[in-house]
Amino acid sequence: MTLADGSGRDGRIDGPSRPGTGGPRRPRYRMVRWLAGTTLAVLLLGGGTAGVVAWREYERLSEGLPTVDGLRTYQPPVMSRLYSGDDQVMAELAAERRIFVPYSAIPERVRSAFLAAEDQKFFSHGGVDPLAILRAGLTDMMMHGTKHRPIGASTITQQVARIMLLGSNAVSIDRKIKEALLAMRLEQTLSKEQILEIYLNEIYLGEGAYGIAAAAQTYFNKPLDQLDNAEAAFLGALPKSPTNYNPHRFVQAATNRRNWVLDRMADLRVITPEEARAAQLEPLVPANFTRPGPVPASEWFAEEVRRELIERYGIGTTMEGGLSVHTSLDSHLQQVATTALRDGLLRYDRAHGGWRGAFAHVDAGETTGDWANALAHVTPPVAMLEQWRVAVVLSAATGRVGWLEGRDPVMPRTGELLARDRAWMRSGKGIQTGDVLLVEPQADGSGVAIRQVPRVEGALATIDVHTGRVMAMVGGWSFRESQFNRATQAARQPGSSFKPFVYLAAMEQGISPSQKFDDSPVSYGEWHPNNYEKDFWGPTTLHDALRESRNLVTIRLAAQIGMKPVAALAQTLGLAHSMPLVLPAALGAVETTVLHEAAAYATIANDGRLVTPTLVDDIKDRNGNVIWRADSIGWQQAGGTPADGPQMVDTRPQVVSAASASQIVAMMQDVIRRGTGVRAGAGIDRPIAGKTGTSQDFNDAWFAGFSPDLVTVVWVGFDTPQSLGKNETGGVIAGPIWNQVMKAALATRPRLDFRVPEGVQLARYDTGMGMAIDAFKPGQVPGISVDLGAGSGMALTAADTGAENMPDSETDMATTPGSPMAVPDATTSAGHAAAPGAPAASQPSGGDIGMGGLY
Repeated sequence: MTLADGSGRDGRIDGPSRPGTGGPRRPRYRMVRWLAGTTLAVLLLGGGTAGVVAWREYERLSEGLPTVDGLRTYQPPVMSRLYSGDDQVMAELAAERRIFVPYSAIPERVRSAFLAAEDQKFFSHGGVDPLAILRAGLTDMMMHGTKHRPIGASTITQQVARIMLLGSNAVSIDRKIKEALLAMRLEQTLSKEQILEIYLNEIYLGEGAYGIAAAAQTYFNKPLDQLDNAEAAFLGALPKSPTNYNPHRFVQAATNRRNWVLDRMADLRVITPEEARAAQLEPLVPANFTRPGPVPASEWFAEEVRRELIERYGIGTTMEGGLSVHTSLDSHLQQVATTALRDGLLRYDRAHGGWRGAFAHVDAGETTGDWANALAHVTPPVAMLEQWRVAVVLSAATGRVGWLEGRDPVMPRTGELLARDRAWMRSGKGIQTGDVLLVEPQADGSGVAIRQVPRVEGALATIDVHTGRVMAMVGGWSFRESQFNRATQAARQPGSSFKPFVYLAAMEQGISPSQKFDDSPVSYGEWHPNNYEKDFWGPTTLHDALRESRNLVTIRLAAQIGMKPVAALAQTLGLAHSMPLVLPAALGAVETTVLHEAAAYATIANDGRLVTPTLVDDIKDRNGNVIWRADSIGWQQAGGTPADGPQMVDTRPQVVSAASASQIVAMMQDVIRRGTGVRAGAGIDRPIAGKTGTSQDFNDAWFAGFSPDLVTVVWVGFDTPQSLGKNETGGVIAGPIWNQVMKAALATRPRLDFRVPEGVQLARYDTGMGMAIDAFKPGQVPGISVDLGAGSGMALTAADTGAENMPDSETDMATTPGSPMAVPDATTSAGHAAAPGAPAASQPSGGDIGMGGLY
């Protein structure tokens, strides 16, 4: 550059560019500036690249993240509870056992224990705790290469995000980043209180307990508000590892962890140091908690309710919807019914099964320790009753046996079998020393009774006549052995217990109870029905025929009125879904269940108004709102004005007239007084009515009966149909069971008489076989039998009798294809084939048999 003086210099002296030369020098710090610029460029480029990569990674990880908006209306899966009629917790239905507790109801000491152990800065961070992450990272780096599990730094918010939204515990960087992202979104969506409420109700705390309320109940058998500092601290110690801090298995580790939580609580000034030290001195002794339900012997009932709920609401709502289901179960009556049925099955098995021998054998040593140790390793039969014991024969000669009592400690006991039992066993397979069998120690100390699980099965149902509420239901000998409910799922032939509905159909057509039909031999093609007793009475009133269960009169009555009204009535009452229009069906050659028959009998007792059995009174959702209620009985305003008040109204249809129902009731009362049901009525001084039933070849034994307000139906038979034995009828086998149940049920109820509808006259008259009391409609004259004309019985076709489907010989009747009485094989159906047995010998009064119409 040329200056004003023309020198071209600016007055500075240029030094040489390098030593020893006269060239120009480079600017000072040029290299430093170059390095700084290069470094900055690299940093900017690297930062930009990292930012782009981080953004793309963020987009990748956040792209599939679930939304957190659903947690605004969070409703945890809560177990449903079933309650008996007296409000006992009958059973709990749950995929996860959880009792929801709102934030406002959680005690502060419980909240503080979890915060002290899991997230001390919960109320100050924004979902993620950077210092905790840094601390955990440094620790993991130092422990790298060891078997040390990486230390977690998840906040409570992150745990909620993982539990509720991610559903994964995989240890990975991706999962931790997603967890953090969701945690920050949660903090923007929900309040701290909402997040903590979700956490404390969702977290699994071991022993099948989800949430703090269930855990408090499981470990200490207490509600949350009764926990002390030590107990609250123990719950706070569990999230780290419910298994490793299980107080039943690792009491010392659990105590140490609890004490650490107490120290943290003191550091946070939630409790004082003195309170912490006092709590640390408390021994950690969990209380024995017994999960509510089932009410003793209610398993059949509860399972039937569970199936009904699943059908109505689905499995999710049933098991996780927090439903409160109030049922009709009478706890006391259910236990009575269960005991009565089991007693009846044991009686039958004792009389017919004989002693079948020991179910196992052990080497019983001479000392108590030897046989007790051997016995402790024997698996007991699933079907044994709670009051029974597994015992080993210590001396076959004297009948001395040993068994174990209690659990902690286990106490060996010995006793001698009752003399009558030893005699009974000798007539069977006998016993040897070392045999393992079932016994029941007698309460009076008189000895030890032998027991064996019966092979015969049974079922029972008791329902309220007026409402249809099922008061008791027993589906078999042992629910643990088989969940198949024989009261609702087993379709069996009712035999003569079906006859009252044939007579009811006749009453509806105006036929009188004193009407006479001929009790004499009759044949329809290849079908030759007969009476069970193999005798004939000649002209017989319907009253006497029903009382003594005369087959031939019933057949002639069905032929007179036709099978269409009988089938229509049976289907209307729900007794049978379908019914062949053939005369053998009038003798019970149809299929039904115990509960269906109970409902049909209840309709008769309920003056002809249809009774539908219900197990559930009402259902409430988790908020206490009634979402379903049985509606057979309702209330309406009387007189149309509020001053008149409400009155109860029965909205069920009148399927048969009250007058006809009353006539059948009067006839069935005599069945129990002096007919086939005498054993069932023994010792009951209340008005009762009923009917025995025995199906073909003695395969099924029934008794169905009722008082003015209660119906009970009993069935006894084998799962795979086979004969119960010659002369083993419904009156003999099922009747005493019915008697035991109804005696107990009626003992606490007021005495009631059967209602006689207006216009119906009760009259005593001579039937020709003694005096009887029957109900007569207007225009009917007691004791008079009118000429009914030829009726349909004189012009029966094959369609009426089923004769075209009858086999050539009675021996082939059960197996003939296409027979209208044939039913599915026992392997696919609970029904049984109506096969004829050998001709029955004369039976004493008290027995009857329907023969499935094939005798």
